[in-house]
Amino acid sequence: MEAHDQHESFIKTPQQLIVVILLSFLVPVIGIVLLVQLVLSRPSADPQALTAESVAARIQPVARIEFGTPAAAPGARSADQIVKTVCTTCHQAGVANAPKLGDAAAWAPRIKTGLNAMVQSVIKGKGAMPPKAGDTSLTEAEIQSSVVLMANQAGAKFKEKPAAAPAKAPAAADGKGVYDKVCFACHQQSVAGSPKLGDKAAWAPRLQTGTGAMVQSVIKGKGAMPPKAGNPALSEGEIRAAVEFMVSQSK
Repeated sequence: MEAHDQHESFIKTPQQLIVVILLSFLVPVIGIVLLVQLVLSRPSADPQALTAESVAARIQPVARIEFGTPAAAPGARSADQIVKTVCTTCHQAGVANAPKLGDAAAWAPRIKTGLNAMVQSVIKGKGAMPPKAGDTSLTEAEIQSSVVLMANQAGAKFKEKPAAAPAKAPAAADGKGVYDKVCFACHQQSVAGSPKLGDKAAWAPRLQTGTGAMVQSVIKGKGAMPPKAGNPALSEGEIRAAVEFMVSQSK
C-alpha cells in the first residue's frame, strides 16, 4: 500500500481530469494568439502628427530672436517715460506711503523742501524708496526732470534746469605747429636718414604706404626715430596732423 501511494496521481475525480484536459488545450492556444498579435501588431500613428501645426512645433528653432524698439539709452529718456516705467510702480497707488500722482495734499510738504532736496531724496533713497528709485541707470538730470513732472502735476511750479550745452569738439590739431615744435629738428635737415620736408623722391616710398601707416610708424617709432618722435605728450590727432602737413609739402 505504501509503494502504491507514492505513485498515486493528483487527478482523483472525473471533473479534475476534464479541467486538466481543457487547460492543456487552452493555455498553448492563448499563448500562440498572444505571440501572433505581438508579431503582427504595429505602432499606430497619431492622426494629428502630420498637421501643419504639429510639424511646425517639432521643427521650431531652440531659440528665437525678436526685434523691437530698443530702450532709450541712459540720459536720453524723457520724464514721461521714466515716470511711466519707474515711478508709477509706487506713486500710482501710493505704495509704502509714496505720494500718489496728482495728490496735492500729499505732495505739499515735499514741494516745500524745494526741488534740489527732492532730487537728492530720490538719488540717495528715502524710507521704502531705494536709491534712484531702484533704477541705478537713471542720471541726475533724468531724476530731476521726473521729479519736476510729478511735483508740477500736484501743484508745484518747478522749472527744469536747462540742459547742459554739448561739449565743444576739440579744435583740429595744427599740423604745421607740431612740425615746427617737434618734427623740424630732424626733417628740416634729413637727420639720421629722415626724409627732408619737400623732398618728393625721399617721401615717395612712404606716401605709397598711406597716411595711416605713416602715423603708426611715428606712434611706435621707426629706425632712429623714437616713439611719438620723442614727445610722449603728442596725441594721435596731433601726429596725424603733422604727417598730413609734411605729406602736403612733399607731393
